[in-house]
Amino acid sequence: MKRFFAKVHVWLSIPFGIIIAIVCLTGAILVFETEILELCYPSRYFVKEMKGEPLPPAALMEAARQQLPDSIKINGIRVSSDPRRTYQLVLPGKKAACFIDPYTAGITGIDDGKGFFMKTMRLHRWLLDEYKRDGSFAWGKAIVGYSTLALVIIIISGLVIWYPRNKKVLKNRLKIKTKSGWFRFLYDLHVSGGFYAALLLLVLSLTGLTWSFGWYRNAFYTAFGVSTNQPQAHAAAPSPSAKTSGEKDSQGRSGSAERKGKQQKRTDYTQWAEVLSDLQSRYPEYKSITIQDGAATVSTADYGNTRGSDRYSFDPATGKITGTQLYKDLPDSGKIRGWIYSVHAGTWGGMTTRILSCLVSLLGAVFAITGYYFWIKKKIRKG
Repeated sequence: MKRFFAKVHVWLSIPFGIIIAIVCLTGAILVFETEILELCYPSRYFVKEMKGEPLPPAALMEAARQQLPDSIKINGIRVSSDPRRTYQLVLPGKKAACFIDPYTAGITGIDDGKGFFMKTMRLHRWLLDEYKRDGSFAWGKAIVGYSTLALVIIIISGLVIWYPRNKKVLKNRLKIKTKSGWFRFLYDLHVSGGFYAALLLLVLSLTGLTWSFGWYRNAFYTAFGVSTNQPQAHAAAPSPSAKTSGEKDSQGRSGSAERKGKQQKRTDYTQWAEVLSDLQSRYPEYKSITIQDGAATVSTADYGNTRGSDRYSFDPATGKITGTQLYKDLPDSGKIRGWIYSVHAGTWGGMTTRILSCLVSLLGAVFAITGYYFWIKKKIRKG
């Protein structure tokens, strides 16, 4: 039995090892994306001096418009509870943001969301292939998915191979010798280190597969008793007056033209201060508050589902809260995606689990590389 699993372990490791090493290494880097960016660009994320009280959102937005090119559209503002941090202006695009000093209204930096970490994320998930928004087949996504699936089998087969015959062997299998030469150290790191990292590496692999295959995601949700037919969380209800691009109003204007006209109207930010003050009074220990036109999101979680948040709608004319959607009231289908991300990224347990996830991901890359080393060395000896 062990001989069979040993062959499976090798046969899958040889073709998929390189991809596994890339995915694991990039995953380890992404765990501390925020900390690395803050270390590289401290003036972007932290204010130089706290002078009095932060300016209201309307003043910050107006100052930002004067400093930024007209081509840059501002979709909202993200307020941090930490007085030492700058605020973020939400821009179009994934992770795109502009940073502004809340005390002086000076722009401290712009992240277009297309830098090193976006490329790292694309390498991690799609091998730099283009993301297909229509859900069509993509080679990069498929290769990463099948490589991750192979990793799951490699981990399980590795545990079967590792299982010792007796207590004496078990004692040796749990040690990593550092004074018996490089070969012995790498071998123990691969075998013993693989045992210690197996459980968490398996969890990271199983959660990561939910982004690769729809059939797996549905099965994963079902295994946790979540119906995939339930409505998605935080889905905004369409406006009754909304028109499709082909519909026309009584004056002959198409729905798309009407929306374009509305988008060109400048948002009134004067009431955002009222919304911010209201939410700050409701959440004395909030992490961040994001306000956009007619909607606000409050993030409070440092542990557990770190993507869980409470959402509010408000009247732009008065700043009065008109609707509430609390995270605790969401169905399981509205929580599981955030939980999967939190577990996969290692954020669910704070800094401790993030460090462990980073180390295990690095070890995953090391296991793949040392596996090639042992395989090549064995081939040379036989030759």
